[in-house]
Amino acid sequence: MLIAAAVCPHPPLLVPEVTGTGADGPGADRPGAGELRRLRATCREAVGVLLSAAPDLLVVVGGAGHTAEYPPAAGGSLRDFAVPFAVGADPVLPLSLTIGKWLLDRAGSESQPESQKIAWHTIASGAATADCLNLGEKLAALAPRVALLAMGDGPGRRARGVPAAADPGADRYDDQVTAALAAADPGALAALDPGRDEELFVAGRAAWQVLAGAASRGAFTADLRYAAAPFEVSYYVATWQRAH
Repeated sequence: MLIAAAVCPHPPLLVPEVTGTGADGPGADRPGAGELRRLRATCREAVGVLLSAAPDLLVVVGGAGHTAEYPPAAGGSLRDFAVPFAVGADPVLPLSLTIGKWLLDRAGSESQPESQKIAWHTIASGAATADCLNLGEKLAALAPRVALLAMGDGPGRRARGVPAAADPGADRYDDQVTAALAAADPGALAALDPGRDEELFVAGRAAWQVLAGAASRGAFTADLRYAAAPFEVSYYVATWQRAH
């Protein structure tokens, strides 16, 4: 049964080694550095909410080229982005799960007990809604208390157009996603159109619909912690907790 969930984005720039914008790093005063620190902190807080729910199983799910399950010890790297960064011993995870693993590692040993069971799953980025929902239902049934971390970015079309130009289509999509996350509304997430993924360069729809399937039974309270497009790509951070 799903007891808690979090949504976080997975851009490589979340990792300080990519941008050099750590708290004391050489890029700490660069434009956007403060927003990055805010985003990183908000993601860390969201992951903390999941861990504080004391789940029997923590599931991390993200979009990738195909649907798969990875072993608990799998690691990831950013070598495809020419960044000398790796997390874990065996760098086979796709980007979405690599950033998810980095976020969990950042949560720290005090919040994440060594005995915490973690499952790593990808959903094909172009998967049909029904397949996403089915996977979510299956993941929620894996343990009596399941927490789910859904990794995904919103529209990235703005970044491929004219910087700072208006994009009503992306704005409308943002409104749909943020309203669904703020209301803990799995039905609204399930209603997202897979046909918009390629048009708007959305990387998170499939993972959010896995969350919708996992949360299809029961009521949840929600906290939309972040929703912005600081680098012309939409990022959302939210937490859901089962209502008692």
